[in-house]
Amino acid sequence: MQRSDWLLWAALPVILVSRVAKHTIDSFFLQLFHKKQLGFIWDLVLPFSGLSSRMPRIDNDIKLDFKDVLLRPKRSTLKTRSEVELTRSFMFRNSGQSYQGIPIIAANMDTVGTFGMARALCKFSLFTAIHKHYTVEEWKDFAASSPECLENVAVSSGTGQSDFQHLEKVLSAVPQVRYICLDVANGYSEQFVQHVKDVRARFPKHTIMAGNVVTGEMVEELILSGADIIKVGIGPGSVCTTRKKTGVGYPQLSAVIECADSAHGLNGHIISDGGCSCPGDVAKAFGAGADFVMLGGMLSGHTECSGEIIEKNGKKYKLFYGMSSETAMTKHSGGVAEYRASEGKTVEVPFQGDVEHTIKDILGGIRSSCTYVGAAKLKELSRRTTFIRVTQQLNPMFS
Repeated sequence: MQRSDWLLWAALPVILVSRVAKHTIDSFFLQLFHKKQLGFIWDLVLPFSGLSSRMPRIDNDIKLDFKDVLLRPKRSTLKTRSEVELTRSFMFRNSGQSYQGIPIIAANMDTVGTFGMARALCKFSLFTAIHKHYTVEEWKDFAASSPECLENVAVSSGTGQSDFQHLEKVLSAVPQVRYICLDVANGYSEQFVQHVKDVRARFPKHTIMAGNVVTGEMVEELILSGADIIKVGIGPGSVCTTRKKTGVGYPQLSAVIECADSAHGLNGHIISDGGCSCPGDVAKAFGAGADFVMLGGMLSGHTECSGEIIEKNGKKYKLFYGMSSETAMTKHSGGVAEYRASEGKTVEVPFQGDVEHTIKDILGGIRSSCTYVGAAKLKELSRRTTFIRVTQQLNPMFS
């Protein structure tokens, strides 16, 4: 043992006594019991010494993404996939409203969260977060032509004054809409928390989705501020470059598990937003505890998506881009402001025809997941889920 370690051992009783009001002896011995290496003394002393406030911290717990795990199969009494019930029913904490449907949501991106997508998805009892760039008149036309879809859509909004005013106008013109999606890239700002409170005060009976965040304490704060459903995910999206540009993020599977635990303790709900590239990922998100799963890239490139079909070398494509991309900011804000960077990319997605075929594939995959783990209902999937860590999911021979 080095001399510095002996000195720290000698100082430890003094530190413990001086901070006994904040940390009990029991918690100290609990930490002591779980440490396996001599260097653990630093982990014990730093929280009490005051040094940690001046040093960067490292969370040594490994965080996982969908690619890092598989669902372990379990004995099942189900005879066929058709026996699986995917419909969920929820009662929301703050709005007092109820929901019934298959809890998959088309993302509020202007290429995916369209009225056309809402018409297609509502046939399957799926949900669409409509992007915020539609006019009030366009909302009126949609409500008149597709009234059956209004219970399965949300009005999206940002935090600006013009966003708030537009939200008021839309909900005044189309009062049948019961859901609001408050969407910002960084849900950790005091301004956003206050905005959630303001929207709740203005619309006490509407169900509010709010995000994005990735940690339990912020999930709790947003729920206590008036949100009903918290969007979880920073940087996992297929056309998001936030992690690359900022170095900020959180592996999606771990974020969902941790945030679901925090939300459910307050009778709140979460949306796993981003990170899914196949039906198996959607099943993993539900297995991790997500109440809803939001999809962008998996629903891109379809007839119902906005934008013209691009033809190149005899092949058809549709444009798909992140809402913090240069493409989106040029379209809606006149360009990228000089003080910020683009945090999204633009891609050409092979044209896939009607989204109906993709939806059936996703739902079929989830039903099959449920049969493998013995869950007769989607509601049971998280209780029946055991994740196993893996180094490889797929055979790459023909990939």
